[in-house]
Amino acid sequence: MLVAVFVGLLLILFLLGFAVPYALMTTSVVAMLYSGSFSLTSMGTMAQKMAAGVNSFTLLAIPFFLLAGKLMNVGSITRRIFNFCGALVGWIPGGLGQVNILASVVFAGMSGSAVADAAGLGTIEIAAMKDDGFDTEFAAGITAASSTIGPIIPPSIPLIMFGCATSAFGVSISDLLVGGIVPGVVCAIALGVMVAVISLRRHYPRRKLPGLIELLRLFGQAFMSLLTPVILIGGILSGVFTATEAASVAALYAMILVCLVYREVGLKDLVRTFKEVCGEAAAIMLVVAASTLYGFMLTKFQIPTIVLNFFLSVSSSKYVFLLMINVFLLFVGCFMESNAAILIMAPILTPAAISFGVNPVHFGLIMVFNLMCGLLTPPVGMCLYATSRVAGLSFERMLKGALPFYVPLFITLVIITMVPWVTLCLIGG
Repeated sequence: MLVAVFVGLLLILFLLGFAVPYALMTTSVVAMLYSGSFSLTSMGTMAQKMAAGVNSFTLLAIPFFLLAGKLMNVGSITRRIFNFCGALVGWIPGGLGQVNILASVVFAGMSGSAVADAAGLGTIEIAAMKDDGFDTEFAAGITAASSTIGPIIPPSIPLIMFGCATSAFGVSISDLLVGGIVPGVVCAIALGVMVAVISLRRHYPRRKLPGLIELLRLFGQAFMSLLTPVILIGGILSGVFTATEAASVAALYAMILVCLVYREVGLKDLVRTFKEVCGEAAAIMLVVAASTLYGFMLTKFQIPTIVLNFFLSVSSSKYVFLLMINVFLLFVGCFMESNAAILIMAPILTPAAISFGVNPVHFGLIMVFNLMCGLLTPPVGMCLYATSRVAGLSFERMLKGALPFYVPLFITLVIITMVPWVTLCLIGG
């Protein structure tokens, strides 16, 4: 019955329009009342758990990555990256479709946000593809699909959230971030193959192979921007930075780049950006605090054990478990915001995954990629809505343009799920 309270009531509150943190807190209080253990002491304990949930050095990475992403998403930085990527791969079948994907991979190493990618790079990408003769639906579809790479390749706020939610199981956030590099590349390759196939069928144009001088000129213009993912990923891989330190370095570098080198952000713009980041970070931290309380209540009433027993009653096979998890998370991703879903589901499902012999870093990538696919599925589909606004398309036309790219995304999901090496190869797993 407690499972019904924890899950059923939460879903009802979501359907009624409750904000995620208030739905989580209300469910936790009702569960405490239902158990008969509610008292002034328990109320104090609940408040302490919420405060402890956000009292984490690791969580400082979130506002720093948000700041770096916002600063990098202004002025000429996105255009410099897009132009260089155009010279690098624009001659491959698919032309600017391939450029779209590569630019998303590069930008992923700066923002770690799918929606920021879709809204920032999307404006440039879709306009350029339309001018080159691509259908608007195709241009918008690949822009939305390629933006899902953002939260896989470091920096990644969803992976940081997963690491915080599963810290009790010793999951390293640095390992999670490094583990996302190869899956992100695999996703980019799968999308690139689909773009090439569609483009050859529809006879979409591609650009001429640039000369060496032109390539070097565009590389020089984009060089300072391209250093951001090199610094981040190189620092984490080499062990020079922790995830939080890497975030602060990225934010500082982005500030130097846009304020001093390119001189595209003034003091007023900087203050406005700080305010926006503070607002977004505060909203995330409220969700973290509420989900910490929710996770504490789940553990108190042994909900993870109940869930594990349910999976074991169905099958003792790891692959059956992973199949069930993928179906469940794809469904959850259709209706729930990804960060909230991670903070709610990770403490419940990770113990079961470990019991089935699944590496927690591997499981983290499975969960996050499933939920990133949810960014392209209605009714939530934040990347669909963001890209449709940028492209000036109706939601129906936007969905039609994105449909072919579900295939490479699901193929990537199968590879990530069934081949743990893809996730664990860079961390020695």
